[in-house]
Amino acid sequence: MERTIVQFKISKGETHFVAECVDLPIVTQGRTLDEVAKNINEAVGLYLEGEEMKQFGIVKNPSVLVNFEINQAYA
Repeated sequence: MERTIVQFKISKGETHFVAECVDLPIVTQGRTLDEVAKNINEAVGLYLEGEEMKQFGIVKNPSVLVNFEINQAYA
Protein backbone atom coordinates (compact mmCIF):
# COMPACT_ATOMS: atom_id res chain seq x y z
CA MET A 1 0.00 0.00 0.00
CA GLU A 2 1.39 3.37 -1.00
CA ARG A 3 1.55 6.22 1.51
CA THR A 4 -0.31 9.43 0.76
CA ILE A 5 1.52 11.51 3.39
CA VAL A 6 5.15 12.55 3.85
CA GLN A 7 5.71 13.51 7.49
CA PHE A 8 8.10 16.18 8.85
CA LYS A 9 9.11 17.14 12.38
CA ILE A 10 9.95 20.84 12.89
CA SER A 11 12.04 22.04 15.80
CA LYS A 12 13.32 25.51 16.69
CA GLY A 13 17.07 25.99 16.58
CA GLU A 14 18.92 29.08 17.80
CA THR A 15 18.28 31.07 14.63
CA HIS A 16 16.23 28.84 12.31
CA PHE A 17 13.44 26.30 12.29
CA VAL A 18 14.73 22.86 11.20
CA ALA A 19 12.46 20.39 9.40
CA GLU A 20 13.42 16.70 9.30
CA CYS A 21 11.47 14.20 7.24
CA VAL A 22 10.38 11.10 9.14
CA ASP A 23 10.01 8.94 6.03
CA LEU A 24 12.80 10.07 3.69
CA PRO A 25 16.34 11.46 4.12
CA ILE A 26 15.27 15.10 3.69
CA VAL A 27 16.27 17.99 5.96
CA THR A 28 15.65 21.69 5.37
CA GLN A 29 15.41 24.90 7.36
CA GLY A 30 14.00 28.43 7.36
CA ARG A 31 14.03 31.59 9.43
CA THR A 32 10.23 31.61 9.69
CA LEU A 33 7.57 28.90 9.66
CA ASP A 34 6.35 30.20 6.29
CA GLU A 35 9.86 29.93 4.89
CA VAL A 36 10.40 26.42 6.24
CA ALA A 37 7.02 25.31 4.82
CA LYS A 38 8.05 26.63 1.39
CA ASN A 39 11.44 24.92 1.72
CA ILE A 40 9.80 21.60 2.70
CA ASN A 41 7.71 21.62 -0.48
CA GLU A 42 10.76 22.49 -2.58
CA ALA A 43 12.95 19.85 -0.89
CA VAL A 44 10.37 17.08 -1.33
CA GLY A 45 9.91 18.04 -4.98
CA LEU A 46 13.65 18.03 -5.64
CA TYR A 47 14.23 14.75 -3.80
CA LEU A 48 11.47 12.92 -5.66
CA GLU A 49 12.04 14.60 -9.05
CA GLY A 50 12.48 12.00 -11.77
CA GLU A 51 12.17 9.11 -9.30
CA GLU A 52 9.79 6.18 -9.53
CA MET A 53 7.41 6.90 -6.66
CA LYS A 54 6.59 3.22 -6.13
CA GLN A 55 10.24 2.72 -5.18
CA PHE A 56 9.56 4.89 -2.11
CA GLY A 57 6.07 3.52 -1.49
CA ILE A 58 4.58 7.00 -1.97
CA VAL A 59 1.75 8.19 -4.24
CA LYS A 60 2.58 10.67 -7.01
CA ASN A 61 1.46 13.86 -5.20
CA PRO A 62 1.64 13.13 -1.46
CA SER A 63 0.36 15.49 1.22
CA VAL A 64 2.86 16.85 3.74
CA LEU A 65 2.12 16.46 7.45
CA VAL A 66 4.11 18.66 9.83
CA ASN A 67 4.60 18.11 13.57
CA PHE A 68 5.93 21.10 15.47
CA GLU A 69 8.00 20.60 18.62
CA ILE A 70 7.66 23.34 21.26
CA ASN A 71 9.54 23.95 24.49
CA GLN A 72 7.73 23.09 27.72
CA ALA A 73 8.00 26.76 28.71
CA TYR A 74 5.45 27.52 25.99
CA ALA A 75 3.18 24.52 26.59
